[in-house]
Amino acid sequence: MDGCFWHGCPLHLRMPRANPDYWPAKIARNMERDRETNEKLTEAGWRVLRFWEHEDPDDVARRIEQAVRQA
Repeated sequence: MDGCFWHGCPLHLRMPRANPDYWPAKIARNMERDRETNEKLTEAGWRVLRFWEHEDPDDVARRIEQAVRQA
C-alpha cells in the first residue's frame, strides 16, 4: 500500500512549496526504489501487487484474493 505523497501518485502528488530542491528528488528516489524492489522481488519469484492509499479497500481486497486464487 503506497502513500500518494511518498510514492508519487500521478493523481494526488502535490509537491510542497517548502524546500523545492529537496522534495522532487526525494519522491523520485522513492519511486526508483519501488521499481528496484519490484524487480528484485519478481526475480526472486514473488508476484508484486501495489496499491495506492486512495484505492477502495474492498476493491484492493478483491484484487488480492483474485491474485491468490490465480496462483
